[in-house]
Amino acid sequence: QVQLVESGGGLVQAGGSLRLSCAAPGSIFSGNVMGYYRQAPGKQRELVADISSGGSTRYADSVRGRFTISRDNAKNTVYLQMNSLKREDTAVYYCKGETPWYDYWGQGTQVTVSS
Repeated sequence: QVQLVESGGGLVQAGGSLRLSCAAPGSIFSGNVMGYYRQAPGKQRELVADISSGGSTRYADSVRGRFTISRDNAKNTVYLQMNSLKREDTAVYYCKGETPWYDYWGQGTQVTVSS
């Protein structure tokens, strides 16, 4: 049962931008860390960025300075703004909600960056 609903993926040229959104139920979103992970073909899933309920953020070195994660606590939604996209950013991006009892995942959204 999918409880995190993702949107915003697609095909973009290198150097372009995309914004991903992830809407979650309040029981998952409120007070918890929300994050984005990605998985490229043949590779392990990796952290892209996450954000605490208080707004503290972490970024993978490969995206720092290009991607920005944010959250709207009134809308129970987390966003990932991706700028200056590179071919190596091509992957399926997954939203994750970390609760004390369970980690919830979105269905994933494909991001493809062409040269």
